[in-house]
Amino acid sequence: MQIQTKLPKVGTTIFSVMSQLALEHKAVNLGQGFPDFDPPQALRDALSRAMNEGRNQYAPMTGIPPLREQIALKTERLYGRRISADTEVTVTSGATEAIFAAIACSVGAGDEVIVLDPCYDCYEPAIELAGGRAVHVPLRLPDFAVDWQRVRDAVTPKTRMIMVNTPHNPSGAIFTRADLDALAEIVRASGILVLSDEVYEHIVYDGAAHQSVLRHAELAERSFVISSFGKTYHCTGWKVGYCVAPKPLSAEFRKVHQYLTFCTFNPAQWAFAEMIEQAPQHYLELAAFYQAKRDRFRGLLAPSRLKLLDVPGGYFQLVDYTAIRDTDDINFCEWLVREGGVAAIPLTPFYETAPQSRLVRLCFAKNDATLEAAAERLCAL
Repeated sequence: MQIQTKLPKVGTTIFSVMSQLALEHKAVNLGQGFPDFDPPQALRDALSRAMNEGRNQYAPMTGIPPLREQIALKTERLYGRRISADTEVTVTSGATEAIFAAIACSVGAGDEVIVLDPCYDCYEPAIELAGGRAVHVPLRLPDFAVDWQRVRDAVTPKTRMIMVNTPHNPSGAIFTRADLDALAEIVRASGILVLSDEVYEHIVYDGAAHQSVLRHAELAERSFVISSFGKTYHCTGWKVGYCVAPKPLSAEFRKVHQYLTFCTFNPAQWAFAEMIEQAPQHYLELAAFYQAKRDRFRGLLAPSRLKLLDVPGGYFQLVDYTAIRDTDDINFCEWLVREGGVAAIPLTPFYETAPQSRLVRLCFAKNDATLEAAAERLCAL
């Protein structure tokens, strides 16, 4: 039987491939972006309590009211934007579902969506399944800043959406207020929507403030802003995220969400609602928590032959391996996991057309013993 595929360019993700290789070769896994430490004890206790109190059936489609209310309060507290918990916040089964639903509800056949390369690998498949076409605009090297003139030049009458990501995965680059103003100038007086992937919103370093699209009133009125509890609370396996969008966009978003997952893991929603209300210091202190890990990891790698790029945000360290091996990044990562005992992620899968560079991504959202073991192996290369 001949099978017709809607995603001919898609195979197993590089994250799954490298994690499997790490298992096979007993390598230290700095590839897939998940912590190897537990969520806060208070959050785990709240989850158990929610289950024991019988909150084990379907949640409301849009998310439980206490969690949506806490998200709305946090949004106003951090970004100065007052939103409606009832009509502008939707809880989703992870940020990936939110990204898919936002694209599916707003992008149609023949539409173009501008993405900034390197970009997360779930973006383009969602665009293609909606009948659209991803238009790839490369970020500027070596700082991964947006060249807004190139974005402007990529806009056509078919442009339906521009997707942005700050803090950026994989580079950690962050937006400034000037970036938000430049984006607003491009979409002004148009029907172009914005999807802002902000899953690392609380992980911004060296005293910088996260420049959420929600801080910019003009952009907020045409944007889907997506975040992730998994990244904030060290529980990526719980797969809970959310989307903030103005009422008309949220209404369309919810039409897709209700037939995609309908609702999201109910006990976790009650746990997150309690955690946000009773322990706001967790997300407020998250940047300092990860900055200490960033700085420690960079110190451990200092004696190595790897060149370390700056990390303004997120929990990934990009390294240039030119001094170690003259090969492409995929071959280097395969060699590294076999011979060096460390799993990393190549940057090529994040690009439509990868530049000539020798960069790989290492995740430092790990406990000290993991980082020390990885650094010892990397320094021996």
